Amino acid sequence: MLKDAQELQPQLVAWRRDIHMHPELGFEEKRTAALVAETLEKQGYRVRSGVGRTGVVGELGQGTPVVAIRADMDALPIDEANPVPYASTHRGIMHACGHDAHVAMALGAAMLLSRTRWPGTVRFLFQPSEEVGDAEGISGAPRMLEDGAMQGVDFVIAQHVDVDTAVGNIRVEAGPASGGVDSFFGKVIGKGAHGARPQESVDPFCLAAQIILALNTIVSRRLNPFDPGVVSLGSVHGGHTQNVIPSEIDLTGTLRYTEPRVQSQIHAEIERAFQVARALGGDYTLRFERGSLPMMNDAMAVQLMREVAGDVLGPGHVLALEKDLGAEDFAVFLAAAPGAMFLLGARRAGDERLAHNPRFDIDESALPYGTAMLAEITMRYLNKPR
Repeated sequence: MLKDAQELQPQLVAWRRDIHMHPELGFEEKRTAALVAETLEKQGYRVRSGVGRTGVVGELGQGTPVVAIRADMDALPIDEANPVPYASTHRGIMHACGHDAHVAMALGAAMLLSRTRWPGTVRFLFQPSEEVGDAEGISGAPRMLEDGAMQGVDFVIAQHVDVDTAVGNIRVEAGPASGGVDSFFGKVIGKGAHGARPQESVDPFCLAAQIILALNTIVSRRLNPFDPGVVSLGSVHGGHTQNVIPSEIDLTGTLRYTEPRVQSQIHAEIERAFQVARALGGDYTLRFERGSLPMMNDAMAVQLMREVAGDVLGPGHVLALEKDLGAEDFAVFLAAAPGAMFLLGARRAGDERLAHNPRFDIDESALPYGTAMLAEITMRYLNKPR
């Protein structure tokens, strides 16, 4: 598929740059979804729009097996700082994580697959809002599942551009490939007073200081050293002026894990940390918002990806996955069917960029590689003996 994908390079770049210039935040991807739907329909796909609010499902073929290919569409609330002709035209919004490239490569794979014969069904899942949740804290993948996007799927794949890896390489491994993520929202309750009479207060800053110390010892002193986990504070808000001790302080943060039992333990330890407030004469409220599950790559899927990459990219171009506890809601699809996500090398050599950064960008020569990988993995799964 690589030769055919390379011939699509001008179209892949055009799609990617068009989407890059017109970024849309989570659950607002109306223009992007319209572009996707129109392109799929021209290629003969049966298209359903409004899936998971603003998602698009395109399907081709009949019967089983059913392979799903997912591409996320949303941008980030970041003001782009790249002086390029395809820079974002929407102030304060940019594609700083490569979802524009994901959409372009999935459309390219859809085009390649529409030209080929194979048994079964191919289903493309163009997903909204991978980066954020809605008012209920639910992101695009669960919303698409609610609308039946994964019904009957036997195998599901995805990719993510990786600006730390050179073009022409992928990274993939079986097992946990990203962390599960939850958020916590705590309120430390004390008693306010004049700053000159602290003895009349139950100072919430003192309470919060002890809670913060306790939170920062959860991973180092409460978890098994062999269990991955993270607890990080993201915001501390309290007080209005320099000479008044407030009555309350808000603390928010994130936790990451790969095992459900570790998730439960971290929840309990965060609760224990906030109980320090009561021991010192104050009080607290605490709630958790559950986010994405850990992303678990299926061993069979990873083996297939490695075999395809060896043929498409050449020997030695499948690299070890440098795991971290970043979140990815593709995990929701993997909980519904076996599959995997690989990282696609897209580093701009000599001009490295960071994800979720105003200067994020990719080397567009990576686009045919990702397109060919998606199409070839799908073909081989559909055609394998059963």
